[in-house]
Amino acid sequence: MPDVIASSVVSLVALGMAAAFYGADRESPISRVLALGLAAMGVSYGLGVPVADMEQQLGRGFYLTGLLGLVEAVSLVAFTEWLVRVRHTVPAGDLDTRLGDTTLRLVQGLSVLYGLLGLLLPGVKQRDFYNGLENADALTRPGFWLFAVTPIGVLAGCALGLGLLLRRRLDKAERMRVLGALLAGPFLMAGMVLPLSAGSVAIALGEMIFLVGAVKYHVLQGRRGEFMARFLSPQVAQLVRQQGLDSAIEQRQLEISVVCCDLRGFTAYAQGHPSRQVIELLREYYDLAGEAAAEFGATIKDFAGDGVLLLVGAPIEQADHAARSLELARRLREAAGALARRWSDARGRIGVGVGVASGVVTVGVINSTSRLEYAAVGAAVNLASRLCEMAQDGEILADEHTIRLAAATDFRRNEPVAVHGFAAPVELFASRA
Repeated sequence: MPDVIASSVVSLVALGMAAAFYGADRESPISRVLALGLAAMGVSYGLGVPVADMEQQLGRGFYLTGLLGLVEAVSLVAFTEWLVRVRHTVPAGDLDTRLGDTTLRLVQGLSVLYGLLGLLLPGVKQRDFYNGLENADALTRPGFWLFAVTPIGVLAGCALGLGLLLRRRLDKAERMRVLGALLAGPFLMAGMVLPLSAGSVAIALGEMIFLVGAVKYHVLQGRRGEFMARFLSPQVAQLVRQQGLDSAIEQRQLEISVVCCDLRGFTAYAQGHPSRQVIELLREYYDLAGEAAAEFGATIKDFAGDGVLLLVGAPIEQADHAARSLELARRLREAAGALARRWSDARGRIGVGVGVASGVVTVGVINSTSRLEYAAVGAAVNLASRLCEMAQDGEILADEHTIRLAAATDFRRNEPVAVHGFAAPVELFASRA
C-alpha cells in the first residue's frame, strides 16, 4: 500500500505539471509536446504499480503492464521531441547542429525499441528490470541489461544533445531550462531501477529539478516579454513560438508597407538639454510608437535615436497593409506631435515627420550566435526612410503605390521629386496636420 501511495503522488505531480505547462501556453508546440511527455509519464508510473500487482495476483501474465510500457515509450519520445524543438529555437550561428539533432532522433528510435521490447517481453521487464536493484543479483541478470541498455542510451543521447546546446551562447533564461532538463534526467531514469520507495523519491526529485528550471525560464521570459512588448509587435515572437525557429527564419518575399517616423530638430534639442531629459523624451516617444504598432499590427524593425522604422504586413501577412500603414502614420503624427509640442521649449523646438512606402521586400529572421533580428530588405524600406527625411514637421509623405493600394483620398499629389538611390523621379502624396 505505501508503494502505491508513493507512485500515485509522483504520478499526480507529473500530471499536474503537464496541465500547468499546457494551460500556460497551449498555442506553443513546444509546450504541448512537453505536456504530452509529462502526462504519459504520470499515467505509466501511476498505473504501473497497481496494474502489475493485480496481474501478478491473477497469474495471467503482464499484458496490461506491457501496454503501459508503450505509454512510457511515448513519454520518452515526447521528451526527446521537446529537446529537439528547444534546440531549434536557440540561434546556432556557425555551429553545425546536425550531430545533436541526429543523436536525438536516434534516441527516439531507442525509445520506440524500448516500448516494443516491453510489449513483447513484459514478464522479463517486470521481474528483472523494474525496480531491479532490489535484487542483489540484478546486474548479473541478462533480462536487466536487455532493458537497461535502451534507457542508458536515451539518457546518454539526451545528455549529448543538451551538452551541445550549452556550447551556444545561451541567455540566462535558456540556460536555466537546459540545465534543469540535464540534471533531472539521471533522477528520472534512476527511478526505473531503484527499489520502489527510493525510485519514487528519485523521480520526485527529478520532477522538482526540472520544474525549478522550467519555472525560472518562464519567469525570466515573462519579464523579458513584458519589457519588449512595450516596443515590439508580438508577431515575431508568436511566429517563432507557434512554427519554430526554422520556419520563422525562412526568407520570404512579401508585399508590405513601411512606415518611418522621426523627430525634427532632435539633434539640436539634445545638444541644448540635459541627457537625462533627452532619455526621458525618447522613452515616452518609444512607448507611444510601441502602442501604435500594437494597435495596427505593425512590427517595429528599428529604433535608431529619434527614428522608428515599422513594418506593416510582416511577418504575418495583411491584405490591407497599405491602409493600415496610413492609419498608423496618422496616429504617429498625432501622438508624436503632441509629445513634441509638450517637450519643446525656448532652448529647442522639435517636430515630427513621417514617410510611408509600399512594395515587395524580402523578410526573415537573421540569427547570429547571440541574438535574433527580424530583417526586411527592399526598395520600399529605403524609400520610406528617404520620404521621412523629406517630410516637413507635421507632414506625412507617401508614395503613389501606397495611396493606390489604400484608395486614400485625403492626400494631395505633389510634383515628382528625385530621391537619392532611385533612378526615376518618385510620385509623392502629402498630408499635413
